[in-house]
Amino acid sequence: MQSTTDDTQPHELSTAFSPDSSDSVVRRFEAIAARYPDRPAVVLGDRTLRYAELNAEANRVAHRLLALDLPPASIVAIWLDRSPEMIVAMLGVVKAGHTYLPLEASYPAARIAQTLEDARPAALIAEESLAAELPATDACLMFFPHEESRQRNPNVPVSPATPAYVIYTSGSTGKPKGVRVTHANVLRLFDQTQPVFRCDEDDVWTMFHSFAFDFSVWEIWGALLTGAKLILVPFETTRSPQDFYRLLSIERVTILSQTPSAFQLLSQVEDRGLTLPLALRLVVLGGEALKFGTLKSWYTRHDDTRPQLVNMYGITETTVHVTLRNVTQADAHFELDSLIGAPLADLTLHLLDNKLKPVADGEIGELCVGGAGVSLGYLNRPELTAERFVALNGERVYRSGDLARRRADGELVYLGRRDEQVKISGFRIELGEVEAAVGSQAGIAQACVVAHTGDHQRTQLAAYFTEVPGASVSIPALARSLKNQLPAQMLPASFTRVAVMPLTANGKIDRKALPAPTLFTEAAGDYAEQASDQASEQASETEEAVLALVREVVGVPTIGLGDFFFSVGGHSLLGTQFVMRARQAFGVKLTLRDLFETETVAEIAARIEELILEDIANMSEDEAIRQAATPQSPGSAQSERRI
Repeated sequence: MQSTTDDTQPHELSTAFSPDSSDSVVRRFEAIAARYPDRPAVVLGDRTLRYAELNAEANRVAHRLLALDLPPASIVAIWLDRSPEMIVAMLGVVKAGHTYLPLEASYPAARIAQTLEDARPAALIAEESLAAELPATDACLMFFPHEESRQRNPNVPVSPATPAYVIYTSGSTGKPKGVRVTHANVLRLFDQTQPVFRCDEDDVWTMFHSFAFDFSVWEIWGALLTGAKLILVPFETTRSPQDFYRLLSIERVTILSQTPSAFQLLSQVEDRGLTLPLALRLVVLGGEALKFGTLKSWYTRHDDTRPQLVNMYGITETTVHVTLRNVTQADAHFELDSLIGAPLADLTLHLLDNKLKPVADGEIGELCVGGAGVSLGYLNRPELTAERFVALNGERVYRSGDLARRRADGELVYLGRRDEQVKISGFRIELGEVEAAVGSQAGIAQACVVAHTGDHQRTQLAAYFTEVPGASVSIPALARSLKNQLPAQMLPASFTRVAVMPLTANGKIDRKALPAPTLFTEAAGDYAEQASDQASEQASETEEAVLALVREVVGVPTIGLGDFFFSVGGHSLLGTQFVMRARQAFGVKLTLRDLFETETVAEIAARIEELILEDIANMSEDEAIRQAATPQSPGSAQSERRI
């Protein structure tokens, strides 16, 4: 199946702006809204905000913020569910001359509180329904405005040097750090990519990623600064590759941004036989290393240019994207290394040694980025900013901590991290932050977290810990406690109890000497009482089927009904696979959120049974009789529905 579109000509530039001392994302957006007032701007399901409406709603937010008389360029946090209101609030903040701080609504309350404590925002925009869940903060609380207020564009001068947003990334000391990115940083990203990608008002973009992940900057502003349509992908749909694939077809999406891991799951939808007409012309892959061999099956159904796949290496501190490389079918066939291409025209890229001296071709060096994309640095962290943003021959460059080497043909090969930072599902994770969270739990004396390649060739986190004398740490309780503190992508996939941490000659933890990660082989005692209770009652047919499916997906045959999916090797990508297969097996609309909200495999089975009963209750009498009269094979979805 080939992706198709109505026209085969390259998109022509429809907007042309010359950066000047008054240029800002506000100015550009308002010009677009004036040019295309009736075109759809933001779409979520059956809700559509056209550009004129979006601009007017954003103005209402801006005027309410201005009435608060905050200092210029104040930080305004946004804690809203994925919705048109979230985009309205973001625009309202920058229109008022302030800096938006996106908060992911699904993050644990402890993580949100930590971010608010560090950022100290002047105001917080939230839904009134979330009032009871709001962490303690000194910020001026502003519930999302529903009343009528002024709709005209506010007359607020916004400098290109004003921070447009602050996005938090993981921190090595256990403290996340906020990156301050200016209007000028954002504008030049699109100025530099426009001649290559030729985006215009006829494009359809998706906002697939978290509002708190910098890929969302590319998705949101890429659409709104060109007059294109932005499709907000519901959270549940982002976790269902089949549903997302259908959405891409129905909405005729033309520009898609994905991490390689997510795109591989999307490609597997076609592997399983679901093929629908797509309008994709551009797929931007980024956020983690691309293994070109994973694209083989994609290229059995798609050619090199329709859509064009592009690998873009990037960093939050240098404004989303740094390099660009078109991907070809030959790349996948030869399973090339993670080639990241050349830097955008207004950026410089250096491979340096520890003394900031250039390394020779073929040698490994640290990727350091200079140029117009380099951000202001870290919020309230001057020492860290000075350490990572350094002067090099009169140029300010960012030391990324990423390693690469240059091949003889000039191609750059990405080789991963030089420190204790990893990328999982596109998110940068400092192992030190996860270690700090594990080490803070009751009964734990020392903690160590490492990254390893687990089942399905996915990068996973493995936690090791020693106990305080006399303590007996329950691993299931540990995993559940961490679930309330850390985002899903930061949860370890395994926990291993060790008597003592191995040390190097310098007294540091010898990570290479740690034993192979274990799941619950050591923790069998933690489940002895629970397993005994469960043994007294025979597992239901649904429980047996769900347990077998969990064991198969995670790849651990010893998982029991009392185990927690995300502490026995499960993670968000395996969770997505489980949800996909459970939907097929049981014929229900199970979601990844259902999986996150359950404590045990038995509770997953109970949730599936609830969904089955809901479906039955919604059936008409004739449908129920007809279904009951239809013979089912032992492996069919309906035979699994007996409860």
